[in-house]
Amino acid sequence: MLSNLQKNSGRRLVVTVAIAFFVVTLVFTLHRYYTFYASFDQGIFNQVFWNSTQGRLFQSSLSSGLSTNVVHSGEVPDVSYHRLGQHFTPALLLWLPIYSLFPSPVTLSVLHVTLVTAAGGVLYLLARVYLQPAIASWIAVSYYAANAIAGPTLSNFHDNFQMPLFVFSLLLAMEKRWWWLFWPLALCILAVRADGGISLFGVGVYMILSKRYPKQGLAICTLSFTYIAILTNWVMPLFSDDISRRFTIERFGQYVDKEEATTLEILWAFISQPGLVMWEIITPIGGKIKYLLGQWLPLAFIPAFSPGAWAIAGFPLLAIFLQQGQTALSINIRYAMTVVPGLFYGAILWWSYRQQSLQTPVRDVIRQGLWNKPTPPPVPINEPKQIPQTNLLTGKLATWGDRLSKKADHWWETHPKLLKISMQRFWAICIGLSLLFTFTSNPNRTFYFIIPDSINPWVYVSLPQQWQHSSYIRNLTSQIPPDASVSATTYLVPSLSGRREILRFPFLRFRNDASEEVNVEYAIADLWQLQQYLPAFKHDRALFRDLVPFIEQLQATNQYGIIGFEQGVVLMRRETPSDSAALAAWQRYREEIEPLLQPDA
Repeated sequence: MLSNLQKNSGRRLVVTVAIAFFVVTLVFTLHRYYTFYASFDQGIFNQVFWNSTQGRLFQSSLSSGLSTNVVHSGEVPDVSYHRLGQHFTPALLLWLPIYSLFPSPVTLSVLHVTLVTAAGGVLYLLARVYLQPAIASWIAVSYYAANAIAGPTLSNFHDNFQMPLFVFSLLLAMEKRWWWLFWPLALCILAVRADGGISLFGVGVYMILSKRYPKQGLAICTLSFTYIAILTNWVMPLFSDDISRRFTIERFGQYVDKEEATTLEILWAFISQPGLVMWEIITPIGGKIKYLLGQWLPLAFIPAFSPGAWAIAGFPLLAIFLQQGQTALSINIRYAMTVVPGLFYGAILWWSYRQQSLQTPVRDVIRQGLWNKPTPPPVPINEPKQIPQTNLLTGKLATWGDRLSKKADHWWETHPKLLKISMQRFWAICIGLSLLFTFTSNPNRTFYFIIPDSINPWVYVSLPQQWQHSSYIRNLTSQIPPDASVSATTYLVPSLSGRREILRFPFLRFRNDASEEVNVEYAIADLWQLQQYLPAFKHDRALFRDLVPFIEQLQATNQYGIIGFEQGVVLMRRETPSDSAALAAWQRYREEIEPLLQPDA
């Protein structure tokens, strides 16, 4: 009876937190969309889904604007461009029936939040394979409090939102030995993105090194590597040259000295330049440490001491650390989600050896050895003899941990008051800090109306301001017919993306289904949004200074007439006389912003 009470209590906690997570993230995500802070990627995915419902699978003129043909070769965007050349994402077809019933960017946001929330429930079931309800529920709560989960959820729709659900389900199937489910889930992970194979490869490595399922693990590693190699070197190039001319160079260009490279060439560059690889892994050292601490924080840093976590999460983590640029180290973007499943599974394995340690002081847990593996080892609840007594993954690490622990005994004796709080209380503090850091990081400007984007100079947009501005935007976008071709600035793209022909402003020219190069019929630009952020952000300032004279030129040469203008939002139509009132409003605005167009001193 007591066992049932504990089980129900743990389940209720997880359900309560899951509902809270779902409601909070959905409300803020939808608010972000309806106040025009959802950005370009939301529009890309919505157009991909919209085109797919029309039988044009994975086509997107918005994605074409990012393609190497446009960026490097100077071609115009093409409405028939297949996004599969950039990212091979057939798993999105699983959700196409839902989108077909409710074709809207909002549907994608609801789907996004729902699947991320559901993954926490699967994680709880996975934790219960090894852990009693109390610790299993804490594991699930930590998931919902993780910056690497909440941050990317409070964002545009993206493909990696499927990874936690698929990988947790795969690991649960492995634990239950449901091989009939395990292998389809493995295929689903590969279908998320080409680099989904990296996460799956980590699972295979764990299965081999732990000696639990070495044959299946070898098969998984072989499948993952073969899939990535064939897909990126032979399949994706059938759609476009983006993988070799753009993505490998943008992310890993520091390893090669040419303008294009295949993934196999990048892999050989890794192998042949170990010194450079090590340097890229550890630098910038501050950024890498901060990233790891952010990933470990909601689990009280336990994954750092779990060999299982390193085995599974190590490979997607390595893919992130080897990239150039700072955006890869942002814990609020989608790549961070690929690391999460391995870390949480590793934490489950760690706690399975120490289920009586939740109330133990932190200092005592550390003194007992964070790498130690008690004897006998844990086994899944009600499933004896599933885990071998020793394995390659934990044996040597445990030995090293023993030695370090013995050397540290004297130090702990000289600091008797340090870390006397219980593991549970320390864990609770870590969860609270993770939530605090997630909020204060203002992921993807979701909390723009609460947290200023800059203090000096002051950049802040209040809720009444943005709500009022949003109403002006809707007044103008409602004048654009649903089937008309349009070019829009970044934050206006999502709401207009459910159409065949749409570009990001200042692109105006595109290739239509008749293979003719034509100009869009409508163009709409939100200069007010850029104006709010230009004092502190160079990119917004440069774009603002480029767009204003470009709009003037379009109007002066009669290519486009200004047919609407409200609070810094200008609506234009091709070869149409300007509306006198709208033109006068534009000219007044143009005089007001003249000082902002002057070069910086």
